[in-house]
Amino acid sequence: MTTRTEIGSIGEFGLINRLKEKFSLENSSSIKGIGDDAGVIDIGDHYLLVSTDILIEGIHFDLSFMPLKHLGYKAVAVNVSDIAAMNGLAEQITVTIGISNRFSVEAIEEIYEGIKMACANYKVDLIGGDTSSTTGGLILSITAVGRVAKDKIAYRHTASENDIICVTGDLGGAYVGLQLLHREKEVFLSNPEMQPELEGKSYIIGRQLKPEARTDIIHELADLHIVPTSMIDVSDGVASELFHLCANSNLGAVIYEDHLPIDGVTFETAVEFNLDPITCALNGGEDYELLFTISRDDFEKIKKHADIFYIGFMTKKENGIRMKLKSGSEIPLQAQGWKHF
Repeated sequence: MTTRTEIGSIGEFGLINRLKEKFSLENSSSIKGIGDDAGVIDIGDHYLLVSTDILIEGIHFDLSFMPLKHLGYKAVAVNVSDIAAMNGLAEQITVTIGISNRFSVEAIEEIYEGIKMACANYKVDLIGGDTSSTTGGLILSITAVGRVAKDKIAYRHTASENDIICVTGDLGGAYVGLQLLHREKEVFLSNPEMQPELEGKSYIIGRQLKPEARTDIIHELADLHIVPTSMIDVSDGVASELFHLCANSNLGAVIYEDHLPIDGVTFETAVEFNLDPITCALNGGEDYELLFTISRDDFEKIKKHADIFYIGFMTKKENGIRMKLKSGSEIPLQAQGWKHF
């Protein structure tokens, strides 16, 4: 009798690890396969970086509040972010789209207008893709190709004990923005006459509907002559991403509650929803900020940076992954980010 294992019982990364074990790299040019933000291919003077993400209607986006142009832009940004998480810059993309007959030509053009805007912003070229019909919702998958100098690449598995943990921007805004959009959708469905209550919330709505890949930070780290010792982008929540860095680098970590960067609008709106802003910052996904570690020798270079925040340091694995509270006590950190299955 064949054993049936439910995907939910092992989760997305359990599934990835299980499938990964069945494959090995046969070509000398294949430097890094499954298990990081992008695949790594040796092309001579540089490494080529390749990453793919898929966005599925009803799972990753809701067209009742996601404008088609924003969807196109976001699809590119999240892939460019994966290339940035390897300390590289994207140069080309391909686009695969699955559409049903409920979409007009003009609707598809609107998606591609957003893709075009993102291409212009991130200086990437659309070089091809595929189009197919679907019987269900909209599916949008983008593959990004970029490059990085061989001595500048950042992996997930190369952090060292005592490295400083840094994060860019602020956290939790995309998640709280999503809660706000869902609330306003429910209000509209119950009473279409009601006007949405979105005044003063444009920042967190933008964090959800039109996130930005932090390619600016890649340029700034290069200008500061800093190569992160490890890096990952924040797609599933900063706690979840820290667990990945620790697991891949075989280390533990300590982060400080009062060092987590939270925007004022995010904080206030979370409280309105009876949500803990710290929990939102730790576990809210889709911020697409960069979480990275640096050598202590590089700390002086970034400690006054307006958009890079020191939140903790890496420790021995046996110390676990912990958070130091404002009260001074420590608790084990939990990763409760987005679960795909």
